[in-house]
Amino acid sequence: MMDIREQRKITRNNRSAPRGAIIPILYYRDVRAAVEWYSRVFGFTERLRIGEHRSQMSFGEAWFIVGELYENAAEPVRGSGWEIGHSIMLRVADVNVHLAHVTACGAKVLRMPEDFMYGERQYHVEDIGGNEWTFTQTLEDVDPGDWGGVVCGEAE
Repeated sequence: MMDIREQRKITRNNRSAPRGAIIPILYYRDVRAAVEWYSRVFGFTERLRIGEHRSQMSFGEAWFIVGELYENAAEPVRGSGWEIGHSIMLRVADVNVHLAHVTACGAKVLRMPEDFMYGERQYHVEDIGGNEWTFTQTLEDVDPGDWGGVVCGEAE
């Protein structure tokens, strides 16, 4: 039997699927409106359209899928104490430039840019569906031990 860690090795590429090992899928009632919003506001490119119910989006080497919210799907529950179920993080070249564009497009900024001891500058914004996105810029290469991090596995 193959060791579960062997599953980390992606051995094939498929032109019909996004590259990468983690590919978030965000669901919307109006896929086309979501694709337009992500393209215009966050700077994503629509890589592949699958009918009118699904699209693959890319930003450099980052990928995610916009999918149609299916019939009887649970709606997000705000005010439940679990408002933030996840945040998608995307690396950009310049957080300030990206933030200026996002705010000019009218997106709701949840947290303004902040520099962190681990060498990243980040801000948070809400997307068209209420999902939280964290945009991050690497400021410097910092040894995790310098700020209290503990490396637990092999670096890849």
